[in-house]
Amino acid sequence: MLARGLERIYRDEWGRVLAPLVRLTGDLDLAEDALQEAWARALAAWPRGGIPQRPAAWLFVVARRAAIDRLRRRGREAPLAAGADEGAAAASNADLPADIPDERLRLIFGACHPALSQPAQVALTLRTLCGLTTEEIARAFIEPAATTAQRLVRAKRKIREAGIRWEVPGREDLPARLEPALAVVYLVFNEGYLAASGDALVRHDLCAEAIRLARMLAALLPEEPEVLGLLALVLLHDARREARRGRDGEFVPLEEQDRARWDRSEIDEGTRILDRAVAMRRRGPYQIQAAISALHGAARTPDDTDWRQIALLYGALARLAPSPTVALNEAAAIAMAEGPEEGLKRVDAFAASGALAGYHLLPAARADLLRRRGRRAEASEAYRAALALCRNARERAYLERRLTEVTG
Repeated sequence: MLARGLERIYRDEWGRVLAPLVRLTGDLDLAEDALQEAWARALAAWPRGGIPQRPAAWLFVVARRAAIDRLRRRGREAPLAAGADEGAAAASNADLPADIPDERLRLIFGACHPALSQPAQVALTLRTLCGLTTEEIARAFIEPAATTAQRLVRAKRKIREAGIRWEVPGREDLPARLEPALAVVYLVFNEGYLAASGDALVRHDLCAEAIRLARMLAALLPEEPEVLGLLALVLLHDARREARRGRDGEFVPLEEQDRARWDRSEIDEGTRILDRAVAMRRRGPYQIQAAISALHGAARTPDDTDWRQIALLYGALARLAPSPTVALNEAAAIAMAEGPEEGLKRVDAFAASGALAGYHLLPAARADLLRRRGRRAEASEAYRAALALCRNARERAYLERRLTEVTG
């Protein structure tokens, strides 16, 4: 039980504590080293004396002292003492008055520094402030973990060599940093909605945090249609979250879900917010994805789904924001609209290109289409390929069930 409690605190509180430390020091490496020292002390102290009632505040105070000591050893002034109370409050989830009314949101905007490339901005923010592991970020980028690790190292080196201080931008600087900030929130939600690995299909903490941040962004920038589009998207997805899990926690695909378990209030709210965004007549990728999710939410049965419209929307998304995953989703939608044979042609051509190599959902999608066509031997081979790449236990259970079906 203690080990699980420590793991949960590490996942839930690391980014929450690091955020005020980075803001107070302006130095990411220093803040990370100090927090790592505080965590080592916690691992030594908490098994003996018990986990404190406010572990985030405990970690912040110890890490702040460690940062002060490190600065003094370098012969530098320690400006952190004056910010102790403010930082401890932030680590305890108290909001602070500012143009950006939330500590983590401020630091997300601060991390999205224009001196870095957008992939580096997003990866660094997900790792340092949102608590995602390098492996989880690699899954979000659909790349090897080693590539993500190198991206993080290069980003930190550039920050250090260029002398970039981690500062909260003013409101006038937010538009230039908005796109990567939205990507961070979206990818945090995605990891919560379908965990990259482990025994849990869904991580409720990440879903809730992403929705909270999306709501704050919408309150901060209500005239930005893509902000509203992102909020609508995460709400519309979240409405189906509970129905995606069976009684034993196994993944349940969309067509098999009990739609009575969908949260209709979230679907209605997400649809209203999407309507507001669309009325601004500045179309963007989050709005299109939200529109696709709204069509799913409007279908009372699987047969009611407007797959032709969904396929058209994926085509529009592919033109506006092309990516391998969008192309794969478009192929799947075409398969549902025009038949699995047409979808298979697109998926096979896509697989032959080498795109999404190592991404388990590519062979999983191909296996599903082959199963629908009755090509059982080929489907079983594709399911085995998907299982070899899949690291989530609940997804694996679903794929194994399908494999059993096609092998008899």
